[in-house]
Amino acid sequence: MNTYDHLTDLRKDLLDGKFSCMDWVNRHIEKIENHKDLNLFVEIFYQEARDRASVLDQKIKQGNAGKLAGLIVGIKDNICYKGQGLSAGSKMLENFQSLFSATVVERLLAEDAIIIGRLNCDEFAMGSSNETSFYGPAKNPIDPTKVPGGSSGGSAAAVAAGLCQATLGSDTGGSIRQPASFCGIYGLKPTYGRVSRHGLIAFASSFDQIGPMARSSEDLAAVLEVISGSDEYDATASQSSVDDYTSQMKANGKYRIALLKETIDNEGLDPEIADHIRKQVENLRKAGHKVEEVSFPYLDYLVPIYYLIATAEASSNLARYDGVHYGHRSPHAHDLESIYKLSRKEGFGTEVKRRIILGTFVLSSGYYDAYYGTAQKARKLITEKMQLLTNKYDFIMSPTSPGTAFGIGEKREDPIQMYLEDIFTVMANISGMPAISVPSGTHSNGLPFGIQFTAGNFQEGKLLDMARQIK
Repeated sequence: MNTYDHLTDLRKDLLDGKFSCMDWVNRHIEKIENHKDLNLFVEIFYQEARDRASVLDQKIKQGNAGKLAGLIVGIKDNICYKGQGLSAGSKMLENFQSLFSATVVERLLAEDAIIIGRLNCDEFAMGSSNETSFYGPAKNPIDPTKVPGGSSGGSAAAVAAGLCQATLGSDTGGSIRQPASFCGIYGLKPTYGRVSRHGLIAFASSFDQIGPMARSSEDLAAVLEVISGSDEYDATASQSSVDDYTSQMKANGKYRIALLKETIDNEGLDPEIADHIRKQVENLRKAGHKVEEVSFPYLDYLVPIYYLIATAEASSNLARYDGVHYGHRSPHAHDLESIYKLSRKEGFGTEVKRRIILGTFVLSSGYYDAYYGTAQKARKLITEKMQLLTNKYDFIMSPTSPGTAFGIGEKREDPIQMYLEDIFTVMANISGMPAISVPSGTHSNGLPFGIQFTAGNFQEGKLLDMARQIK
């Protein structure tokens, strides 16, 4: 049985009867079990996946299978699937089961995708390496001594290892795009509100966005069409109609592209990646695109803006996990105060505690205006500046990450270095704009890296067209 990078090829062989959905599911389950050493799956949905495969084989015979029929999908362990486990990579939610399915899950199932399991991630999506997970670090299939990126590390690595055709991750500050870059696949953060967040465990609600990861831009388009759209359960979901991304990405458009000078000249950027991007710029110009270097003197402010606001929102969102309302309750507690203190102490990992404490400080009396209030004003400024750029140019081009995947444990004890992994990705979350990481090169160390394109709101179709043109 082939490995398929394109859903269209998979569907053709399924509909032609070359193999059954049951065969396809069993093959993936076997492959997942053979790669357990990578620590990518928190749970495999053995029975659920096989039951759906059986039903889907009948639907294929009857000629009424959905548009994602046969697509094997994994979901990040912070996305609800009714009756299945859900922990957000945390001891706090150990043994918890979802009481309902996220809107994105329901939409995938309605189009006959097969969800095969939930994937390892940084605890409550807080991390850039997948090392903060309660289940231990996920490993990069290209080099298991390296991280796959985070927080959607398991989702990216599962696609790269061929354990799924596509996965869903969540992107709060780069958590889809950075691991996509580290694992050599495509990863898309949609416009804020393009995809419903109903059923996503919240980290920072004004940044969080669910998005797809795959080995081809075509499969990104197919999944995005299905999961996008308005949702009565999410007031922040956009009411605008969903475009035909599959058709839009075949436009072969010639685009105006702004290359951010401060990213390509950044001293923290790996020189090989910088040289590669400059070569790609020349290739794009030869292909008929207009690429101009543009100054964006706000780069150094992006990470502080993001972390001040995101940690404040995390402090608020995670207050519910206290041993009373939700989550782990300490067996050593003896009164209400000890329930709160011990349950949160035992249930949360170090990085989550760090961000809760920072966020609580940012929101505290006497510091609110100086930190949180100022960061919100700066966020508005950054958004306005990016809107001016996307009014003039179709895309903003930059590296996805400063380097390739780093070693497991290499940056774990240095939070600042870990936070700086987000330096090129957070601008899309701050502004709410869509952005994609496109696999573009292989470093001399043998590891892949990506190029990032950011577009104006709801321009995902153009992003996908641009991604398809990158060779």
